[in-house]
Amino acid sequence: MMQAPLPLTRELVLIGGGHTHALVLRRWGMAPMPGVRLTLINPGPSAPYTGMLPGHIAGHYARDELSIDLVRLARFAGARLIVGAVTGIERDARQIHVTGRPPVAYDIASINVGISSDLPSLPGFTEFGVGAKPLGRYAADWQTFREAVRAGHRRPEIAVIGAGVGGAELAMAMAHALQQDGVKRPLVTVIEKAAALPGLRPATRAAVLANMARLGIVLREHAAPDRITADAVLLQDGTRVAAMLVVGTAGARPQDWLADTGLTLNAGFISVDPTLRSVSDPAIYAVGDCADLGHAPRPKAGVFAVREAPVLYHNLRADLTGGARQRFRPQRDYLKLISLGGKSAVADKFALRSQGAWLWRLKDRIDRKFMRKFIDLPVMPAPELPPDLPLGLRETLRGAAPLCGGCGAKVGGATLGAVLADLPAAGRDDILSRPGDDAAVLRVGDAQQVITTDHLRAFTQDPWMQARIAAVHALGDIWAMGAAPHAALATVILPRMEPAMQQVWLAEIMAAATGVFAQAGAEIVGGHTSLGAELTIGFTVTGLLEDRPITLAGARPGDILLLSKPIGSGTILAGEMALKARGDWVVDALAEMARAQNDAAKALRAAHAMTDVTGFGLAGHLMAICQASGLAAELDLEAIPLMAGALELAEMGVRSTIYPENRQVAARMSLPDGPRTDLLFDPQTAGGLLASVAAAEAGAALACLRDQGIAAARIGRLVEGAPFITVR
Repeated sequence: MMQAPLPLTRELVLIGGGHTHALVLRRWGMAPMPGVRLTLINPGPSAPYTGMLPGHIAGHYARDELSIDLVRLARFAGARLIVGAVTGIERDARQIHVTGRPPVAYDIASINVGISSDLPSLPGFTEFGVGAKPLGRYAADWQTFREAVRAGHRRPEIAVIGAGVGGAELAMAMAHALQQDGVKRPLVTVIEKAAALPGLRPATRAAVLANMARLGIVLREHAAPDRITADAVLLQDGTRVAAMLVVGTAGARPQDWLADTGLTLNAGFISVDPTLRSVSDPAIYAVGDCADLGHAPRPKAGVFAVREAPVLYHNLRADLTGGARQRFRPQRDYLKLISLGGKSAVADKFALRSQGAWLWRLKDRIDRKFMRKFIDLPVMPAPELPPDLPLGLRETLRGAAPLCGGCGAKVGGATLGAVLADLPAAGRDDILSRPGDDAAVLRVGDAQQVITTDHLRAFTQDPWMQARIAAVHALGDIWAMGAAPHAALATVILPRMEPAMQQVWLAEIMAAATGVFAQAGAEIVGGHTSLGAELTIGFTVTGLLEDRPITLAGARPGDILLLSKPIGSGTILAGEMALKARGDWVVDALAEMARAQNDAAKALRAAHAMTDVTGFGLAGHLMAICQASGLAAELDLEAIPLMAGALELAEMGVRSTIYPENRQVAARMSLPDGPRTDLLFDPQTAGGLLASVAAAEAGAALACLRDQGIAAARIGRLVEGAPFITVR
């Protein structure tokens, strides 16, 4: 029997998208716990699987093949993803501080933030070196260096500081990659202040050292670096090691902010008990490399992070429900498969000492199997329908896509137009706008006031981001009319939750919205809140006009069409709901939607006609200008900017739920077939301004927009003729 969602009562926050947390998210998606809001905080939309890092550096794997897509995983788990850097935890208030946004509340938190191999205390390393962990900067610097070597702009000289297994693997991977690029004698030097490859069995160590020598790698043991320069590592004994790229792999350094949490630490790592809870705070867990297993010390290795996942998952749910926790018992030894640069590996476990291509294939199978856990996410069954249904309901639901959020959830233009056509005309002389205008224009004494309202069904689990986008979206009509934003009333419907959580959610929403309106020169002066089935955020906004309003009706033949934002948000949001959109596409789209248009509106103030592109898509909103102005339009399809990923998703057949109704305007268009054309009917949320600008002024307006970092484009023109759009 279907029932309404249960009220929210607890906040569970995962800090970091490491291997353990990724596996917990996957398990959570298969059995979510009602009443719990799950949040993941991570600096980026993806997390690397470090087991495949040497293979990526060697050229065996593309970057995407070792990236866990956290946006997709969070959607599967029903979790909120916050893309941002954690800077601290205020444990008394149970708040997590994240750069650029209000604190994040938690009842239970788990930390899985990994380690760093930066060497900030080594003079020159911050300026001229790069740590192998975290992966992002190192992978980018390596690709830049490799391309520069291929082009002859850099000497193939590399120094790796640290001769543990990780340092040896990366040194061999880089040497192999450069040799594959045609560099006959790359100079790769590994520097170690003690003995190389500690912890390996003698035969395994000998095999790795022999392979390093075969690749021409120079090993300097018992050598301590003194400082780094732009082209060398200077050792304490005065030796100069030539290096155009310096990579740090020595040791494991915890993230700096952990030192300020007040948690009990061991060498900077969070001390945990056998249940993986902090020994000093039962509301905080720690796993992976950032945790110190005081009850069973083990090296920093991904195998332990993976095997912690079932225990962490069980214990988090136990704490949320009042159940009993489990102990984590790590194994004493494990199979180490060490990459040798090419597609060969050496094994180290117990009496097993072997090497060869077959071991690399074994490692490859193990690694790919792990990554498939996050690619081939299980399809969860839909909720069962009641046995008695009215005629037509089952057919309506069969094959129907989930209802989109944002402007994808709007009522279609044809339906809306039919209703508005029956409304009586305004009978007051102080209402200056006409039906179909983006906003109402009212005369109040000697002033002209613009007023509009808009609200959005949530499409993200993050109320803070949803509020920012809803505020920008509501301001769109004010900017399009050429008015200065003045005041706003907020309308917020929260899902059912306990009062303490209501306060937290509303505080996040109002902080986000207040920032957007303040930047636009407006203030929130009141509003209304209620509880409902799902999150909805909207605003009624007023603006003041100093001059004539910019309406849909002022366009002139020969005007140039300028667009201030790329299109594709509806397709990307629909793709994210269907687990088909890449995480970086989604994060970029959200950032684009949250980008305010104060500067764009000022640059387009001289437009003859203007509208904001929202729910009816670019084609629908352009047709509104054509109809109001009595003109035809010509569009240059290739000139229309698209959001990253929108075309790829359109080619896959991804469409927003309002797309079929938006497509009806095609009856008054001449257009080619294809996915790029289909994006003309894609509903936009907080979309760009579409302006009709005099040809003589269009170039200057476009240059002004671009000078301000706005990715605006000239996409077509208006011509004489009945309302019709020709797409070329």
